[in-house]
Amino acid sequence: MALQGYWRGPSVYWELMLIKIGIDPVAFTIGTLKVHWYGIMIAIGLYAGIQVGLREAARRGLDPDRLMNVALIIAAFGVLGGRLYYVAQNQPGFYLAHPGQILAVWQGGMAFYGAIFAGGLALLASAWVFKLPFWKLADVGVLGLTLGQAIGRIGNIINGDIVGYPTNGKWGFVYTNPNTFGPRNVAVQPASLYELLIALGLFILLWTIRKRVQPDGVLGLLYVALYSVSQFFIFFLRDNIVILGGLKQAQVTAILVLAVSLPLMAYLLRRQQAMAQAQAVA
Repeated sequence: MALQGYWRGPSVYWELMLIKIGIDPVAFTIGTLKVHWYGIMIAIGLYAGIQVGLREAARRGLDPDRLMNVALIIAAFGVLGGRLYYVAQNQPGFYLAHPGQILAVWQGGMAFYGAIFAGGLALLASAWVFKLPFWKLADVGVLGLTLGQAIGRIGNIINGDIVGYPTNGKWGFVYTNPNTFGPRNVAVQPASLYELLIALGLFILLWTIRKRVQPDGVLGLLYVALYSVSQFFIFFLRDNIVILGGLKQAQVTAILVLAVSLPLMAYLLRRQQAMAQAQAVA
């Protein structure tokens, strides 16, 4: 028997190892417009992430006013890419049958690899168009990205759109609201909580070491590598479609990303070391 009474409210009921979530994913309505908690959290995450990024940009000698438009462009492409990757990763047949739902990002459902890929391409293009240092921008961007990601995961927890496999019924998340995106009245691995803790941990780590990591680009690549490692392991707990050799799409992507990011990080570090040795000889 689970021990009850840790915390109880109208929408959340917390037993010893079981959290029942009855929050409606729709925060409120304006006429026929439904405003979802997920959309609210994404908006808060974008704002907080951009502010953190601009603060770090100023510390690194970049002009925050000049970067504001760049940040908005990258954020827009990141959201679009995250949504499209989510659609490809989760029930693509449903979205092909209901194309109007493909871009309904405010309802919930984004995959962060898509945000990284699309946002990275937008960052590369912006750096070229506006004559900005790409690697320095990447380091600045991942700080805002991880904070925004952590905040956005709160929306996932409320939505129930990121869930793990069913547990033995004595622990995990149980979604009870009829509008939930998750399975109702079934105890599942709290995958969205794991994702929140990973994002928050990465933000704290990167923020702590940001002044010591050199050269430009290593901080950004370190985030990509660590995030990929986390996704490879956490998707063994997440209830997603298996596509190749017992692995899910995000796990295959993680392997490919690591195969690129780790050698690239090593190249940047070796190049810095070679430049330092050349200067010492001169």
